[in-house]
Amino acid sequence: MFKRFAALLACLAFVSCLLPSAAPAENEEPLTILVGWYETPFNHLDAHNRRTGYAYEYQRKIAAYTGWKYEYIDGNWSELLEKAEAGKIDLMSDVSWTKDRESYLSYANIPMGTELYCLYVSPENTQVSVENPATLKGKKVGVTKRSVQRGLFITWADGQSLHVSEQMDSSSVADDILLIDMECSEEESLNLLMRGELDAFVTLDTYSDPNRAVPLWKIGASDFYFVVSKKSPHHDQLLAGLNAAMSRIQDENKHYNEQLSEKYFRESGTNRYLTADEKAWLNGHGAIRVGYQDDYLAFCAADPDTGELTGALKDYLAYASDVLDDVHLEFTAVRYPTAAAAMEALQNGEVDCMFPANLTDYDGEQAGVVMSPPLMRTEMDAVVREEDKADFLRRSTVRVGVNRGNPNYEIFLQDHFPSWTSVVYDNTPACLDAVAARNADCIIISNYRFGDIARQCERLHLTTVYTGVDMDYCLAVKEGNTALYSILSKAITMVPDATVNAALTYYSSESTKVGFWDYVADHLAVILGAVSILLLITILLLYRKLRVRTKLADRKSGISSGNFSHS
Repeated sequence: MFKRFAALLACLAFVSCLLPSAAPAENEEPLTILVGWYETPFNHLDAHNRRTGYAYEYQRKIAAYTGWKYEYIDGNWSELLEKAEAGKIDLMSDVSWTKDRESYLSYANIPMGTELYCLYVSPENTQVSVENPATLKGKKVGVTKRSVQRGLFITWADGQSLHVSEQMDSSSVADDILLIDMECSEEESLNLLMRGELDAFVTLDTYSDPNRAVPLWKIGASDFYFVVSKKSPHHDQLLAGLNAAMSRIQDENKHYNEQLSEKYFRESGTNRYLTADEKAWLNGHGAIRVGYQDDYLAFCAADPDTGELTGALKDYLAYASDVLDDVHLEFTAVRYPTAAAAMEALQNGEVDCMFPANLTDYDGEQAGVVMSPPLMRTEMDAVVREEDKADFLRRSTVRVGVNRGNPNYEIFLQDHFPSWTSVVYDNTPACLDAVAARNADCIIISNYRFGDIARQCERLHLTTVYTGVDMDYCLAVKEGNTALYSILSKAITMVPDATVNAALTYYSSESTKVGFWDYVADHLAVILGAVSILLLITILLLYRKLRVRTKLADRKSGISSGNFSHS
């Protein structure tokens, strides 16, 4: 028995030696890692001269699990790759896999993400046309030396029936694309593009300065990785720690890579430009007609004085008009009494898109429409009687008051609260009255909409409970209108969430402002009571004053009578 136990301990000790230790022991000095630093959207300095970027944030996340310290080695990408090959840096980010690199680099098990590569030209370049790749013939195209995009570009050009000459060799002809290997920084390559010394430059689609370079074609994509130099003195420890940390990051948040990409690259790359087909649609169509639901603040409504669109949608469309770099979008807003009426107008071709919409893929297919990316997001509250608030969400059966003509809420209930039953009323005030009268148990409303009903809720002794569910509000576009869908999607992607949230907060607070006559209407009983009391007091005072005067008059009359009889 003892021998078996000793053997088991020995096996456990052997296995523990094989397991990677990602973080240093408590009293152990943290390992200092030499990391390549090159100025790209992955690594750059912000306006306050602080390090930031996709790769930088990822490295800091890895350090949270490993305890590593970083020492940054500056250089352009090609220089740093050579240093990694020579073992002069330990770790490098944003490296795509190629067979020859495996001889001197060890790749992490999990990619950092996936990146696209585009061919860029100067904004003044009129010789290379996006409609005709053959216009690249005889042009000089720069690409970073030893980069994966170099091979991707050659493959892309071959698919376009274009021949690429690598530098000017004896076999080159006038129609060949001259591929120039760039060993300088990306910034210097773009300067050459601006000066006309290059006709085009291949780089990541995340580059986003339209005054210097405009993307024409996506030429390929590749996963990219953290790599460890095989000549690093800490190679085995680094690779084990890197793999362990990245695995734990994915366990913590499987969407981590996508969220980093959304954070750093949302407003960059080709999403800032329309294609030739999209521009042609826009030029031939004119203003984009947006149908919207009236009386739906803080989201959208017709201004009672002017009839024009107001609410967060107004601010959104104004911002989206100029959010793309190469075109101005013009919108015309058309109001409808309900979301259902706006949807019907879309299906009939009266408008090009409608808001707000939140249909599932299936319901959208049945209606013949597709949903854009979300414009806005809102928390959904249940408006309930005050005495029911504490245990409302524990109820198994709930009757929900729903506005006639608003399919968004019907679908919301089907998806999130299928056991609840809906009771249809003409409008929101009627739904609230039904809750107060116990003909319904709640209504569902956006938290941004509560200000619009707050006074009625106060009168009816109603309050809100957060359902725990949020709703996205999208634009609905008719199926088949692919150009418009793409245009709207690009514009929506470019509008910052902070701008949308600020507009919603503003119009939500605007709807809670109480005018004089609103105040009078809300407090009519109190005001009438106060007026009645004041009137009664006034009458009593006048009556008392009249009685005093009458007594004085009677007294004077009596005195006058007495004097006459004695005289």
